[in-house]
Amino acid sequence: MRRLLILLSLFCLTGLPVNAADLRDGDIIFQVSRSPQSKAIQKATGSRYSHMGIIIHRSGFPQVFEAAAKVRYTPLSDWIRRGVHGKYVVKRLRNADYLLNGETLSKLRRVAEELRGKPYDPCFEWSDTRIYCSELVWKIYKRTLEMEVGRPQKLGDLNLSAPIVRKALQKRYGRRIPLGEKVISPAAMFNSKELVTVEKE
Repeated sequence: MRRLLILLSLFCLTGLPVNAADLRDGDIIFQVSRSPQSKAIQKATGSRYSHMGIIIHRSGFPQVFEAAAKVRYTPLSDWIRRGVHGKYVVKRLRNADYLLNGETLSKLRRVAEELRGKPYDPCFEWSDTRIYCSELVWKIYKRTLEMEVGRPQKLGDLNLSAPIVRKALQKRYGRRIPLGEKVISPAAMFNSKELVTVEKE
């Protein structure tokens, strides 16, 4: 039975990125989303990447815990295929070997589970009622390690001048744009000095 499970695992890993077996719980993965708001996010934040999630293994296989239609687990291969050209970048805490041990990884999974099922937040509000992608990952790390991976900003600090950004904001808020709302962008997390790149495709 054990030999059969090993063979099945190897078979199921076929089609995943070459180094998928090296991914660890807590790794952060970034991609360019195909969603209608992707270009607006890129323009507002000055980032190539517009969507992200956190790697958490389930039954031995890497899943991306993400905020999409809702906060959920998505098989890694499905998540990668959903992005533009299947491109992605994986980053890891600089001191992951020390910081992400058995106890903290268990806490990370518990924190993630508390947020599972929350609806996606298209208005980027700083609450747990609804959650957006970078907010999800940021809060998981903050609540697990008391660590800020990327510095939050105010909505008004982003580049809101591009027509595509203004159109998206007006669609969500009308004329009352909450410029003082606390936000964390994929760009702020991608550029965090706390992270190092471990895989890129």
